[in-house]
Amino acid sequence: MTLAEIAARLACELHGDGACLIRGVATLQNATPGQIAFLANRRYRRHLATTRASAVILAADDLDACPVSALVSENPYLVYARVTALLNPPAPVPNGCHPSAVIEPGCHIDPSAAIGAHCVIGANVTIGAAAVIGPGCVIGCGAAIGDATRLTANVSIGDGVSIGRRCLVQPGAVIGSDGFGYAQDKAAWVKVPQLGGVVVGDDVEIGANTTIDRGALEDTVIEDGVILDNQIQIAHNVRIGAHTAIAGATAIAGSTRIGKRCQIGGAVGIVGHLEIVDDVYITAMSLVTGNIRRPGLYSSGTPLADNKEWRRNAARFGQLDDMARRLKALEKKLEDN
Repeated sequence: MTLAEIAARLACELHGDGACLIRGVATLQNATPGQIAFLANRRYRRHLATTRASAVILAADDLDACPVSALVSENPYLVYARVTALLNPPAPVPNGCHPSAVIEPGCHIDPSAAIGAHCVIGANVTIGAAAVIGPGCVIGCGAAIGDATRLTANVSIGDGVSIGRRCLVQPGAVIGSDGFGYAQDKAAWVKVPQLGGVVVGDDVEIGANTTIDRGALEDTVIEDGVILDNQIQIAHNVRIGAHTAIAGATAIAGSTRIGKRCQIGGAVGIVGHLEIVDDVYITAMSLVTGNIRRPGLYSSGTPLADNKEWRRNAARFGQLDDMARRLKALEKKLEDN
């Protein structure tokens, strides 16, 4: 595409040669002629003067330092994402069903859908227009896959699961496995049948090896526009609000409600039966043990330190309760005097 075409498509302010042909995207440091780079983080501004890119996506404040053509935007990183998508469209997938796929009776599969090799599709499944079911996927009975949704490879979809339109599910994800529900009978455990399902909205992305459990009685719900990283555990009856983003290795226990537009860092633990309001930001490695009723930024955990310092602080942590009692007694003594 020409730089002018890109500027028009993405509503950017063009500076320089609009006829310049752009064939790819690269970093400021490694770009070559014919590629477009971007500057979204000020720490990389030092590379701007020496870039060999044909053009750079940047903010207005950086335009005076740019030696080549530029696309100016209030959000350079967003424009970079959209330019990359424009220049790298997904490879077309031929529709139809691979001969090795197994499809049970009663399915409704749109003629424009693609079913890959060695897929197993249970009875009464619905698959929408332009959906892509990659190789090795298993879809349980009565499940529904929306239009233009893609299951990349080796994805398992449980019975009765509903996935919306334009979703992307990465390899190894399991959606609709049994929730971890057990009743204790003295020393033994009795499994509680998991009768609910999983409902995934539109435009959701689910990372590799992420697991989403079906509900015990009601559904587990992932609302529109949610993005989930790799290796996330979402337990039964959880509800995640629209456009929330969750980073890898986070675990969410059962029946927790997470609001809209939240951002949850990697390896966060969230205990069950909690409510987290909209617009909450939780930093990595935090443990959430209570409701969060106000929007804002939340953190927990001990940051990295020199081992000797960490050991001293860990020892002092065990003394905090005793120190607090002594301080309170001292304060009372001073007040009495």
